[in-house]
Amino acid sequence: MFFPTRVGHFDLSQAPVLMGILNVTPDSFADGGRFNTVETALARAEEMARDGAAVIDVGGESTRPGADPVPLDVELKRVIPVIQTLASRLPSVSLSVDTTKAEVARQALEEGASLVNDVSALKDPWMPIVLREHDAPVVLMHRKGDPRTMQDNPVYGDVVLDIIEFFRERLSFAQAKGIPLHRIVLDPGIGFGKTTAHNIQILKRLPELAALGRPLLIGLSRKSFIGRILGGERTPLSPEERAEGSLAANLWAAAHGAHILRVHDIKALSRALALWRALEGTELVE
Repeated sequence: MFFPTRVGHFDLSQAPVLMGILNVTPDSFADGGRFNTVETALARAEEMARDGAAVIDVGGESTRPGADPVPLDVELKRVIPVIQTLASRLPSVSLSVDTTKAEVARQALEEGASLVNDVSALKDPWMPIVLREHDAPVVLMHRKGDPRTMQDNPVYGDVVLDIIEFFRERLSFAQAKGIPLHRIVLDPGIGFGKTTAHNIQILKRLPELAALGRPLLIGLSRKSFIGRILGGERTPLSPEERAEGSLAANLWAAAHGAHILRVHDIKALSRALALWRALEGTELVE
């Protein structure tokens, strides 16, 4: 399975592609405020590229539970200068813009982004037009509600079957709007309107989602369900303490159908995947 971007095609039939998370926000749950200047964002992106990130995902609006929406002008001021700088300094790395706003996507694509990561799955009616005009790939994510309300007792009949039904509708909608299937990636939205039990079900049943025939992006890095599993409901681990759990869950996802892994800790996962490939191979490793 190959996936097109502006800097080439990713071969998704091999080990998963790594997408590095670059939040240029003051309030993201895991690293808010650490990379919200062009200089710190560039340094972080260069580090992730050296460590094995094939894609850098730049986001200017936090989607953590309880987050408030960000005005368009604020998001543009956060994101576009970073995209401009990274496009000129890291020409061999694909840039993704993490946004639900068509205007942010448009300007980011014009400044060198290759991919739109839309956690609202085309809620903005102008987004399909922008994607079509720029021949841009898109990630469509499932979520229940919006960041302010999505964790308020989310209920499903069958979480995986409900997500599959949602994706089928969104795929049909996207195609009707002129977006070809080969430019669409699906993200089941772990942690977005899901309980710990829901997240576990999604991971255990990834092959059912992969059967839709589109690449799967999995974003679980440092998510709160990892902290609850490892530390307990009353004393969940902080985001900084979830590295080992994130690594284990990402390796599980890689083994069960994930094509793209969206993560904070690129170096650790890149090394773990390299060892995994060596163990799976038939040649002796010196």
